[in-house]
Amino acid sequence: MATGPWTQVEDDALRELIPQGVSQTEIGRRLERSRGAVANRAAKLGIFSDRTDTVKATEAKVIDAKARRATLEVRMLERAAKILDRLDADTFRTVLKAEMGAEEIREVDTPLPRDERDLMNAAQIALTSALKVAAHDADTGAAEASSAAGDILAAIKAAAAELGDS
Repeated sequence: MATGPWTQVEDDALRELIPQGVSQTEIGRRLERSRGAVANRAAKLGIFSDRTDTVKATEAKVIDAKARRATLEVRMLERAAKILDRLDADTFRTVLKAEMGAEEIREVDTPLPRDERDLMNAAQIALTSALKVAAHDADTGAAEASSAAGDILAAIKAAAAELGDS
C-alpha cells in the first residue's frame, strides 16, 4: 500500500474515476491506497461522486425487503390462524401410546392437554414473529431523521473542504 504524499497523477486519477462512479474501494485498489485514504483525499480535493444510482438501487432493495417481510408477516398470521383452527375443530387427531409402547394415531373430541399446549406455543411463536416483523416496518420517522443528519454532515464536509482550499 502506498503511503506518503499524493502525486498529481493520483489526484488526476481521483478527478477522473470518482465522477465515473468507480467505488473508493476500487480506486484504492488501483492506486494502492486504502479506501479511507481515497475518501479523505477526495474530500480534501472537493471531489464528490454522484450517488444517485446507488441511492436508487438501495431504495429498491429496501422496498423489496419490506414487501418480503409483509408476505412473511401474513404467512405467520395465517399459520397461527390454522393452528388455532385445529384447536377449535370438532375432532382432533393425536398420537397415543398403545400396547407395548407402540404409537397409533387416534381421533379424539378435544385435544389432549399436551397437544393443546404444543399448539398454543406454536401459535404464540407465529404471532410473536408476525408482530416483530410488523414492528420492524413501523414508521417511526427515524429514516427521515437519519437522512436529514446525513444531509447536514455532507454540507459540513463541503463547507470544510471549501474553507480548506482558501
